[in-house]
Amino acid sequence: MNRPIISKNIFGFTCLTLIALFSSFSQAGVQIKADVVYGHKDGMALVYDVIQPENSNGAAIVFMVSGGWYSRWAPPEARAEQFSDMLDVGFTVIPVHHGSAPRYHVPDAYADVSRALRHIKLSAESHGIDADRIGVTGGSAGGHLSLMLGLNSDAGKASAQDEVERISNQVAAVVAYFPPVDLREITGPNDRFPALDFPQDAAAAISPILHADPSDPPTLLIHGDADELVDISNSEIMFAEFKNQNIESDFIVIPGGQHGFRGSNATTANAARLEWFKKHLM
Repeated sequence: MNRPIISKNIFGFTCLTLIALFSSFSQAGVQIKADVVYGHKDGMALVYDVIQPENSNGAAIVFMVSGGWYSRWAPPEARAEQFSDMLDVGFTVIPVHHGSAPRYHVPDAYADVSRALRHIKLSAESHGIDADRIGVTGGSAGGHLSLMLGLNSDAGKASAQDEVERISNQVAAVVAYFPPVDLREITGPNDRFPALDFPQDAAAAISPILHADPSDPPTLLIHGDADELVDISNSEIMFAEFKNQNIESDFIVIPGGQHGFRGSNATTANAARLEWFKKHLM
């Protein structure tokens, strides 16, 4: 039976909290830089946090804080619990917040996180990380943004007056959970997800399926086959395009997995994500 790639009614904004399984975690030995400002818009600061373990290995994982392109704040201490598995093996974790719906739309969110990556790389030495060993991850809308960073990166604009814009936004590895990959069919008025209400002619530029090429970084897709919000066909067509472009990639299907992994599904997905980053960043 043919299924729609994605429905218009997607990305419940509680999904962010379901992406990773929370576990007990001691704050001892973790250094936190909260609210690092990477830019401003409309008089407001754009921020990310830097959460670095005592046993830092120099690599960093940037987390797209985005569900339905809403970027909901949480204390960095809570993020330390959420990503304790990454911190335990020495990864620095950097949650990035973007301008949020309903005021801002998907193209704005992508522009924000792209700038955040450039700022992180520009500031890599002060953050104690290697600019060439940065991975990116997220789920749903965060997965979409992760793929866009992986597949649509550039070397920076040498002529830019802003030093941040002169820096590359390239990443070394990507893990995307249940991402929408083609926005051309879902762009337009949407009461539940107003971030999608932008001109249709801008949708191709932020559809990951259209940006894959052989220079892209190793990318892992993880999707549940019972996802009723972002159909698994999104990851299926994305993975097929990765193979077509000879991009190092893998695709893990979570049997019975719904939108937002819980319990054993979260454990399976998170373990696979960690191994992918260990393989490609360490």
